[in-house]
Order: sequence, then C-alpha cells, then structure tokens
Amino acid sequence: MQLHQLQYFAAVAETRHFTRAAARVHVAQPSLSQQIRALERELGAELFHRARGHITLTDAGEALLPLAQRILADAETARREVQEVAQLRRGRVRLGATPSLCASLVPDVLRDFHDRFPGVELVVHEDGSQDLVRVLAAGELDLALIITPLPGQAPALAATELLREDLVVVCAPSSDVPARRGRIRIEDLRDQPLVMFRRGYDLREFTTSACRAAGFDPVFTVEGGEMDAVLGFVRAGLGLAVIPSMVAARSGLRITPFAPPGLHRTIAVAHRKDVEPPRAARELRGVLTEHLLSASREGTLPPSTRLLGG
Repeated sequence: MQLHQLQYFAAVAETRHFTRAAARVHVAQPSLSQQIRALERELGAELFHRARGHITLTDAGEALLPLAQRILADAETARREVQEVAQLRRGRVRLGATPSLCASLVPDVLRDFHDRFPGVELVVHEDGSQDLVRVLAAGELDLALIITPLPGQAPALAATELLREDLVVVCAPSSDVPARRGRIRIEDLRDQPLVMFRRGYDLREFTTSACRAAGFDPVFTVEGGEMDAVLGFVRAGLGLAVIPSMVAARSGLRITPFAPPGLHRTIAVAHRKDVEPPRAARELRGVLTEHLLSASREGTLPPSTRLLGG
C-alpha cells in the first residue's frame, strides 16, 4: 500500500469522479484508475461501485476512507514538522521594531537568537508602530515589536504585551534640568529647549501629547532626527529629550525620571491573527520572552521597567 494510492483513493471518494480526482492530484486519469485497481487487488476488495456517471463507496471503501484520511493527515503533519526543523537551519525571520527598540532591546535578543540558530537569516524593518502594523498586516513581516495602544482602527492582529517601560528626560552630562528632589514634572518642561524626533515617531506623539495635556506646547530647538541623531544633539548640549529608560541606560547621558504618575509606554509583540508565524519566528518570540525574564531576574533591566503577563 503506497501513500500516493491512498491520496488517489481519498480524492475519488471526495469528488465521486475519477477525472476530477485526477485533476485534483495532478495525474492522468488512466494512471489514477490503474493505481486504485492495484490498491484494490492488494486489499482484496473493491473500494468503489463504478456506475457510469455515478461513483459510490463500497462497504470496504467506507471502512478505508477515515483511515486513509488520518494517514494522509499524519503524513502532512510529518512533512510540515520536518520543513519547520529545516527552517531553523536555513530559514528567515522578518522582524519589525520601532527605532527606540532597535537601539535598546532588539540587538541583545537577536544576538541570543543568532547564537542558538545561526543558519536563520534575520531581516529587520525599523519604523513607527503605525507603519509597522500596516506592513505586518500586508504580510511583509512575521513579527513586530510595537507600542500599544495603537490609535485608530488596527488590522486583525494578535498582540501580546511584554513590558511596561518608563520614559525619562536626558540631557548632556554637563547640563542640568529643573528637577525637584531628583525628579521632573511634565510642567517643568515648559519653555525648556527640547530635541525632538521626526514625525512618525511614537516618542514624538507621547511627548507632545503629554505637554499639551499639561497646558503648553513644547519648544523645539532641533527636530526631525532619528534616535542616534537625537542622542547626539542632546550630548552636544542642544536641549533635553524624552526617551525610553532602556535607551537612556545605554546613552551615557544624564538621566532624570519623571515624578509620579510619570510617562510610560507598553511594548507588545504582534503577528497576524489569520496566519500562524513560521517556526523560526515562533522561536524568536520565545527567545525574546526568555531574554526579558532573564534580564529581569539578573537586574539588567532599568528598575522602572515591569514585565507584563501574557
């Protein structure tokens, strides 16, 4: 009994037609009929009642059909499992992440993943959360690290919240900020020179919205930069910037936390609901979770960050 014979048998049983079954499995109809005859000879029983234009299962065929379907399903599962193992040797993962996460969390996670799966190609798409959601929904990414909640109507995505991270104020080491007892209020940023990210950055929206909620529009000395540029401008003494605590911890700049309730953001990992991420992407998601748990236990995350369940 050959696997392809069971495939041909199941196709005829489901279509009730030899020619349509042959088209479904991409073989010539005489070849399909010949293989089913060979299967019947091996089993010692006819599987179909063959009337012109009317094909039905015999009792033997009825008994064989669920077994054949189970065998074919198991064979397909085995094929997928082997392919997914192969993906971990020579596959590819397409990860989207915001610029601030590319400057903080992502490098260490990708290093851990590459150490474990060196044959997997890593493709990183860096953009704001809204753009990442659009690219993810279009099927051009496997996973995306985004900031939630997303304004407006988001596509059908599954998002797992990972981390709550405080935002802090940074300035040049030789500069000072209007802090009280080592903490700064949103209101204290009024009339302070700010270095601001380009439009489309989640951090720009966070900062400007918080300032306007406090009753003033922020003053920009420089705007339009990417993350590295903003840190460089702050380092040169051009102004203050509001950035995530994980980025600040690596920046070498002077850090001032906000007074309660402060500013914070939530980081989530997302994928499309209608498509299961490939094996390599699922492994990357696991490495990400392991990295955060390990960093939390070892105290290498900033004290203000908090892991979230899910």
